[in-house]
Amino acid sequence: MRTHQSRQALTAWQLIRPFWVSDERWAARGLIAAIIAMNLTIVYINVRLNAWNAGFYNALEGKQIEAFGGLLWTFTWLAFSFIILAVYSLYLRQALGFRWRQWMTRRYIHEWLGDHAFYRIERDGMADNPDQRIADDLQGLATTTLSLFLDLISTVVTLVSFMSILWTLGGAASIVLAQHQIDIPGYMVWAALVYALVGSVLIKRFGAPLVAINYRQQQVEADFRFGLIRVRENAEQIALYGGAQAEASDAGTRFGHIRDNWRRIMSLTKRLTFMTSMYSQAAIILPLALATPHYFAGAYSFGVLIQVARAFGTVSDSLSWFILNYATLAEWRATVNRLREFKLALARGEHRETSLTPTAMRTGGPAAWVTPLPRALLRTQSLHLQRPDGSPLVAIPDLSVAPGERWLIKGASGVGKSTLLRAVAGLWPYRTGAVVIADNTHMLFVPQQSYMPIGTLKAALCYPDTEARFDDASCARVLEQCGLAALIPALQQPDHWGRRLSPGEQQRVGFARVLLQRPQVVFLDESTSALDLDTERRLYRVLIEQLPQTAILSVAHRESLADFHPRTLTLEADAAATGSAPEAGWNHALVVG
Repeated sequence: MRTHQSRQALTAWQLIRPFWVSDERWAARGLIAAIIAMNLTIVYINVRLNAWNAGFYNALEGKQIEAFGGLLWTFTWLAFSFIILAVYSLYLRQALGFRWRQWMTRRYIHEWLGDHAFYRIERDGMADNPDQRIADDLQGLATTTLSLFLDLISTVVTLVSFMSILWTLGGAASIVLAQHQIDIPGYMVWAALVYALVGSVLIKRFGAPLVAINYRQQQVEADFRFGLIRVRENAEQIALYGGAQAEASDAGTRFGHIRDNWRRIMSLTKRLTFMTSMYSQAAIILPLALATPHYFAGAYSFGVLIQVARAFGTVSDSLSWFILNYATLAEWRATVNRLREFKLALARGEHRETSLTPTAMRTGGPAAWVTPLPRALLRTQSLHLQRPDGSPLVAIPDLSVAPGERWLIKGASGVGKSTLLRAVAGLWPYRTGAVVIADNTHMLFVPQQSYMPIGTLKAALCYPDTEARFDDASCARVLEQCGLAALIPALQQPDHWGRRLSPGEQQRVGFARVLLQRPQVVFLDESTSALDLDTERRLYRVLIEQLPQTAILSVAHRESLADFHPRTLTLEADAAATGSAPEAGWNHALVVG
């Protein structure tokens, strides 16, 4: 699929089809074939029960005791068969729905987390609440699509079966018009068609806005839930600021959006329910009103009258499938729209990265046009960083970082220091020039606030690697080297370490990760901002002593770090600081050392 497709170009079928042609296609097709076979058998049982009605009520009317007993036995085995088939049809439908959801969840998580798509979507605001779309919308797509599809197949087969019954038993109606008698064969079928058509038009008119409103409801519900999660995750900061009232106000505002949209849903649902209820109630009396003239004329027995009335109801319900499922269809359409938007955001982000960086290189061997620099782990050439709107941010001089070199990246806030690291990490597409990283170079980025996954302390320490790669003794050693010996007994203890550890402790865990994983290049972005100067010096000394061949690039404002970095890259907001005639609009960088 090409990523420049419009939102309308990605159809619901393109969201549904992949599972049915995947490596699970045979199991999925087998399950759905079994479900369809059961549903068709249920339709056959319903046809038999409809015929049973005529015999049963005729036996009652004629006081035929012997026939009555046999009819009760017939009903018993038909009903028992119906129950067994209905139960296992639902069971297999749920199993298939979950299997489908599981397959889509794995695929969407892979696409969302792969190639930093999750970061691009948040950075550029391309889709709201991707967590909800993966957790809720994928479930809705699988279960609701199966339900609608299987019900539609059963409805079509039921319609064909009972329409033939109604046509045969209903007979013809005669109408005298201008002294001419007009016979209408199968008039009960035509009446059911007209009735369903009128109802469908009315329901469509009253229910059309539900698609957009249901889409909006899913969005505001997710926003409200996300706001509450943010309060839980940042409880201490909010409490220290005394921000409970502000958060309550913000939550009230978000819930107000839910309330306003819900009132619109209530209003539309009221009108829709009014129409569907009128339609359903009228369907009870209409077939009797149409069929009783034949009954009173002696053309029908009482049993046939009941059979015709129920056949009319079945045909009417089948023709009214759209009416009876309109609310479900509206919710399904909203779910499809949200997943379509999310899917296009995943593809659009990838296309955008490529289109905005036609000359940038992220990994691999040296490009033919980049001057070879021996032993370099990282090189830049003609690298110009831009803002998202395309305006210039900073021009980076050609750099070469060799093993064991230590660089301090300085500059005023907002000049582009952290953006340079994002560009090296492949997270910043707004650039031109080259970033070339030698093959098989292990890099580790340590941000100002280290991410702490929920789990054991060892898992947090080994992140993003797995616990199995490192033994407990190695983990204990690096914790002790970083002044965290008190945490060694808790290595196997699961906890929410992002809440339990202070900012300073989290930064020390960041250094412990570096010592444990021993990367060839490490980027430290304000990674000691929460530490005192003595701890900062001790951590840098340990890092240099333990990893003498690791290249270190530090972003910092503290002058105290200059002693640990023989080389300095200063990003200047004033372009004249470079002593050259810079390009208009660009900040520039000065290399020292």
